[in-house]
Parts: sequence; C-alpha cells; structure tokens
Amino acid sequence: MNRLGKRGNETLIEMSLSADDDIAILTKFKPSESEGEECNGPLSETISTAGSEIPSSSEGLSSTETTLLIPEHQVIDKRHQSKDSIFFRDGVRRIDFVLSYVDDFSKELEKKLERRKEFESNLQKAGLELETEDKKESEDGKIFFVKIHAPWEVLITYAEELNIKVPIKENDIPSTVENPLDCMLFPFRLPEKVMHPEPDYFTAPFSKDKQELYLINDKSTFFSPSVRNRIVNYILTRCPYGTEEGKKKFGIKRLLNNGTYTAAYPLHDCQYWKKANDPNCDNERYTLYMEWARFPRFYKEQPLDLIRKYYGEKIGIYFAWLGFYTEMLFLAAVVGLICFLYGLFTMDENMSSKEICDPAIGGEIIMCPLCDQDCDYWRLNTTCQSSQYSHLFDNVATLFFAIFMGIWVTLFLEFWKRRQARLKYEWDLVDFEEEQQQLQLRPEYEAKCTQKKRNPVTQEMEPYLPLTSQAVRFCISGTTVLFWVSLIIASMIAVIVYRLAVYAAFASLMENTQTLQPISGLLTPQLATSVTASCLNFVIIMILNFFYERIAIWITDMEIPRTHMEYENRLTMKMFLFQFVNYYSSCFYVAFFKGKFVGYPGAYTYMFNRWRNEECDPAGCLIELTTQLTIVMAGKQIWGNIQEAFVPWICNWWGRRKARNNPENLYSRWEQDHDLQTFGALGLFYEYLEMVIQFGFITLFVASFPLAPLLALMNNILEIRVDSWKLTTQYRRPVAAKAHSIGVWQEILNGMAILSVVTNAFIVAFTSDMIPRLVYYYAYYENEDSPMSGYINNSLSVFLISDFPDRNKPKENPENFVICRYRDYRYPPDHERKYLHSMQFWHILAAKLAFIIIMEHVVFSVKFFVAWMIPDVPADVKAKIKREKYLTQKILHEYELEKLKERLCQGDKRATEKEFIATEGRMELSRAM
Repeated sequence: MNRLGKRGNETLIEMSLSADDDIAILTKFKPSESEGEECNGPLSETISTAGSEIPSSSEGLSSTETTLLIPEHQVIDKRHQSKDSIFFRDGVRRIDFVLSYVDDFSKELEKKLERRKEFESNLQKAGLELETEDKKESEDGKIFFVKIHAPWEVLITYAEELNIKVPIKENDIPSTVENPLDCMLFPFRLPEKVMHPEPDYFTAPFSKDKQELYLINDKSTFFSPSVRNRIVNYILTRCPYGTEEGKKKFGIKRLLNNGTYTAAYPLHDCQYWKKANDPNCDNERYTLYMEWARFPRFYKEQPLDLIRKYYGEKIGIYFAWLGFYTEMLFLAAVVGLICFLYGLFTMDENMSSKEICDPAIGGEIIMCPLCDQDCDYWRLNTTCQSSQYSHLFDNVATLFFAIFMGIWVTLFLEFWKRRQARLKYEWDLVDFEEEQQQLQLRPEYEAKCTQKKRNPVTQEMEPYLPLTSQAVRFCISGTTVLFWVSLIIASMIAVIVYRLAVYAAFASLMENTQTLQPISGLLTPQLATSVTASCLNFVIIMILNFFYERIAIWITDMEIPRTHMEYENRLTMKMFLFQFVNYYSSCFYVAFFKGKFVGYPGAYTYMFNRWRNEECDPAGCLIELTTQLTIVMAGKQIWGNIQEAFVPWICNWWGRRKARNNPENLYSRWEQDHDLQTFGALGLFYEYLEMVIQFGFITLFVASFPLAPLLALMNNILEIRVDSWKLTTQYRRPVAAKAHSIGVWQEILNGMAILSVVTNAFIVAFTSDMIPRLVYYYAYYENEDSPMSGYINNSLSVFLISDFPDRNKPKENPENFVICRYRDYRYPPDHERKYLHSMQFWHILAAKLAFIIIMEHVVFSVKFFVAWMIPDVPADVKAKIKREKYLTQKILHEYELEKLKERLCQGDKRATEKEFIATEGRMELSRAM
C-alpha cells in the first residue's frame, strides 16, 4: 500500500515553541495534486480547498461579508441534494465539522469579518478543506454554514499526533465460555450486530511510516466519524485567528464566546426516526434510537460498543457506569423492600405503638405542651397513627439493612472496578495515556498566561502563571466558595427558625380547629411542620443550586487551571462540596440535631433566646428524617427528569416551528443539527453529579428509609432512557472524547461509602429508638413474660406542673392536671436529684457509643476484607491483555524484520547484517518473555 504525506512539518505545532511566540502556529499544509486526487477524486465543485486562497476585494468582489468569505461558485439547487447528506457537494468528501455564523451589523462587523477570514485561512493552511453554504440557501435566509472536511493526509498526521490506536489484525483470542444461564437472559439481549457493530481487532498506535501494517481497506471509512470529529476539534481549538491588544488569539471556543461564530458541531449521520437514503450512511443514530433511546426498551441491555463508536469513550463509560449502578441497585432495592415489608407485617405486633394507642395507657398519659403559653396539654394516644407508621422504618430490620448497605456499597465499587477494567481492554484503553491527553495545556491557559519559563523536562519554553497571581486567584475562589457555603448554612438556619416559629401555630391550629380533628392522629404538629419545612427547604435548595452552578464555573475559569484534568477536578470539587452541603444539611439536622438539645419543662433551650427548640415525636425522629429524605430525594429526581426531558424538547420544538412549514428537502442535515440543543463540555459533569448526589441519599441516610434504593432504581431505569433519548434526538452530536474511567468521581464515591458507615451507625444509635428499646429489654424490663411492655411509660419522665415558670406555663389548664410527661430520662420531682439525668440515661448513652464503635468496626472489617478478596482486574482480562501485547509486539517485530529484509535486498548500506541479527534477536527475546 502506498504511503502518503510523509512530511515532518505538517502538524499543528504545539504551543509555546519559543520564548517570543505566545501561541501555536499553523504550518502550511498543501498536499500535491496527485495526492489530493487519489484521496478525494475530482474537486471541480469544491468551493474552497486546502490549496486555495481567500479571494481579495481586488478580484471583483464587494466588501460585504458574503463576498469576503464566500468565493464565487455555481449555485446548486438544494432540491437535488438529500436532506440527510453528510457530504460535500461532490458527494465524496465527508463533512466532519460545521461552523455557523449570521450577518452581524453591529459595531464589531469588520472585526468579526477579519477574524473569520484569518481563522478559515489558517484552517486551510492546516490542511482542512472548507465549503461554505450561502445564507440564501439556508432555511431562514440568515445563517451561513462552513462545512469542514479533513482529508486523509490530515487524519493520518493527527492520528499519529494523538496516539490513536488502529487495527492491525483481527483478534484471534477465543471468547469467554458462554454462561449456561444466558438462555434465561435472552429476553434482555439485543441483536448481535447492535451489541458488537465491529469485529474485535488487535490494535497499535498509528504511525504514518507503517501504513502497510494497518488494515486499511477504505481510506474514507478507516477512521470512524467520532475519531474524525475529534481530530478536527483538536485543530479548531488550537487554530489562531489574529492578534488583538498585543496578544495572539486562537481557538474556536473564544470565537464562539465573542460571537464571531454562533455554533461549531459535528453532524449526526441521519435522522433518528428513519434511515437515510444515502447507502453510504451507517444509520447508527437511527439504530441507537430504535434499540436504546426509546422507553419501551427499558428492560434491554445497553449497546455500549455502539454508544462508544458513535459518541466516544467518555460518554460510553458514563452509560456503562450508570447501567452497572442501576443493575446493582436491584439487589439493594429487593432487600430494602423486604425490610419495609417486615415493618409493615409486624406493625400490629409493635408493643410501643400498642401502648401509645391503648386508651388505658396512652389515653391516660398527659404530655407537656409543645410550645410556650399558647399550646395546651395533650394526650399521648393522639399520636397513635404516626407511631404505627414510624414502626415501618424503625425496627430490627433497620439495623440489618444499615449493615447490609455498608457491604453492598463495597461490592458495588469493587465490581465496578472489574467491569471498568474489562471495558478498558475491550475498548483499547489499557495503554491509553490519559496524562498525555489530559495534561495538554488548555488553550485558555496559554492565551491568558503571558509569562514563560523553561520546562525542566522538555527544555522548551512554556507559559506559566506566577505564584502571586495564583495565590490571589485561589484566595478569591476560596472566599467565594466559603461565602456560598455560609449562605447555605444561613438558609438552613432560616428553615429551622421557620420550623420553630410555625410549630406553635400548627399545634394551636390543630387543637382548636374542629375540621382538622379527623386527621389529627395522622397529621401531627410535628409532621405538618416537617412536611412544609421540607418543601420550603427543597425550593431553597433548587434556587441556590441554580445560581451557584454559574458562580462555580466563573471562579474556576478565573483560577485559569493549567490542564483540562485540573479544570474538571477543581470544578468537580467545588460543585460537589456545595451540593453536599446544599442537599444533605437539612437531613443532617433532622438526624443528628433535632430533639437532642431541647432541655426539659421549665428549663427549655432557645435559639437566639427567642424560639424554643423543637422536640421529636414521642415515637422518635426517624419518621421525620424519612419524610425529609423522601421529599428532597423524590423532588430532586422529578425536577431533574423534567429539566432533562421537557426543557430541550420545548426549546427544539420552538426553534423548528418554522421549518415544518417548508418542504422537507430544503431542510439540510447541518441545519437540522444546528436547530438542536448543545450538549456542552460540562454535559456529562452534571449527569455524574446528579447520580452521585443520589448515591449519597441511598447510602448516607438509608437506615431511615429502606425504600430509597427502590426509588433510585425506578428513577435510574427512567434516567438511562431519558439521557439516551435526549442525547440521540434533542442534542447536537457531542465531540468524541477519550476516557478510561469515571475519573475523580471514583474517589468521591469511595469517600461517601466510608462516610455512610458512620452516618448510618449514628442514625441507628441516636435517631432511632433501637438502642433505648434494647437497653430496656435487657436491663429495665418489668414483665418477664412481655419484656417490652411498659417501655413507653419508662421512656417518659415526670414534670410537676406547678414548677412551670410563667414563660412556659400554658394560659389555661381546664382539667387541672398536676403532672405532665416529656420524652427524656430524668429523675421525678420528688427525687433528691430532681430533673437531673437518671442512671438509665447514662446506660443508654454508653450503649449507643458502644454500638457505634462495634458496628463501624464490623462493617469496616467486612468492607476491607471484601475489597481485598476481589481483584480489581479479572484474571481472564489480565491474560488477554498479556496475550494481546505479546501478539501485537510480534506483529510489529515481524513487520520491522520484513522491512529490513527489503532494505537488504535493495542494497541499502544502512541496513547492515548486524542490524538484521539484532532485530531477529529482539523477536526471539519477545517470544521468550
């Protein structure tokens, strides 16, 4: 096979070549006519080729934007061109990228014209071929489209630059032995051609000097569309367009920000609802929609290989992780449902709720007022129904489920590492040098850093940000983050104040309103306050989240991170820290602070010396934590799905409303994609963030709500299809990107898994009534035949009403009660240690602390043992990796040996016999190894 384009200076030269050059430059790249004809065929209809130049005004063109940027060409009737065309007008060269812009009559018209002219000229010098669609040919008559094609010479040059792996031989490693249970999974399988759209190959990094080695059957399809658009995007982000304010400017991102171009995107290969008429079209978008993006396919496996081929590895690894997470949730959801059903079926056997509901016990216990002066004394049996519902989540199964989830999260993370390792092998990411890809300097960093210093490794001059500037930027950034976190805490305090302020109002309203009496047993003042406060807190969460997202991006941009990896990691940590405090602060308050610092009648504690701290329900605070968790978690998931599905659909419907009135064949492929929404560089970031926050809900507080994994499972089944639907139908095709893992999210998940053991241990110990009941059962029971009888009376202390100070004493006592009860373990008024904590209180506290220590040690021991037992990389994958490396090295060595033989036969003096012997010896050594 003939090799093409063996030049050493045809790449986009990397940034910072010398001390006096601030940005990258493009060297001229003009393939010979014979090469261009061999690759692309006749170019008679080309508007602008790599070797052409932008015409000047002296050639008879006007000074308008059209004539400056669009050379004269023959107008072609669009009716003769398929609306699904993804090729130039010659029908041969594929459109790899599209730029769009509109007529702009603002003051910056001339400046934008000059930028576009310079930018497109430099793109041509880089070897790209351009074809422009006049605005008169667009659907609305306003938008210009610049179509970009990367010829073979450009593709092979940057494939080598980006270390892209290409096939060298079909994989001959036998596939894994089939699972005998596969027949049971047949209903969930997709067709083989959908699951594995391409044969499996041994691959090697591309090199222009070894083209005969690779399986190049057709140059036009050798590089997939996702690889082609990735290469073109690489050039676009580094192409200069002029000098402004003494600084060289470059990159399509900056041109999009200043309005020079309105959009830059690769094309979908066809419409999603039907196949293209062009036989050269792969129709992968249509296949993805039919087999993956429709909700009726929710029970089917995901075509991960096709997703990876069409969208790139970064999006593929996200859907692989989301699918695996959803599969693992199934086990947690089943166990959680069983625990919930246990609580449901044993509800009538719960001794505590029986005593509360018994008129002879709960009906005779008079409770102290819930607020000062305005609230009356009340009977314990008015909380009968809420105590029964509390048993649904506060029972022995709660302890089991908390321990189970501590082990489940370890299994999830360890098995995901194995699944990730298998994907790395299958997707040729084992030797993916993420550092080489991610450590490339961000164009924004190079543009904003005017100072340079010598790299001690490469000995080349590189831009850098002075330490003083970094310190100032980090101080501003840190202060901003702390301010917003403080704002969240302030809003949480405001919600707590709301709880305290309206609690008395709800208590008074429910006692004095006859219409609320029928539901007073279910809707207690505590529950009414908790529900309304949770809804208010959710609204505040969403408002703060809306504003902080924009602030986080702004301060991260201000820090000027050096690499793409640094940028993503910094933004991730800022966003996660804020979201963690924003979403979980209210749950932490209810779980660990509410009802813990109340005081006792006559000596209540007050917030700001004004509002009396709220108490837990006599049945415990766990039911309120469940309510809070349900509202925030379910509300976030519902709102998120509405945002993800309906918002882009409405925007696209509004944008396309005019196009539907025109003939279909006038609405071209680039115009159709132009009217779609932009996925954006941070699109996946928000998807991961949403799932990680959900992961926190089902792990950090799962002891209070065993049904949380079930809710998450149902949401994720919908989430997979919503994400796939919007990506396939509502968004422009994202630029393909490589990734071999979920990145920093893995460490965040590990941290949350460890924290969840601690939080669930504290929830069982301090929020539920599990430990006080166990202490009573074993140490303070009064009836051997029924050890739990008398627990409610034992858990309530006695207060003498005459000891009430005027501030707390109710205005009325029509039944002349002498004593009232309150939830605590204190000595009675006739004891010498009146109203001080009793010995039982200290026994319970010691038991709680002992339980936390024991549970944490047991769960952590099991977690670390399981993590040690499960290897991160499956044994068969390790063997396949070694086998593939050996065979690949063998193929490369044999190729080198054949080339050396050819040189010897041709009498090449440089090819000595010793070199031949050394090469053959290296092959033998490789076989031995």
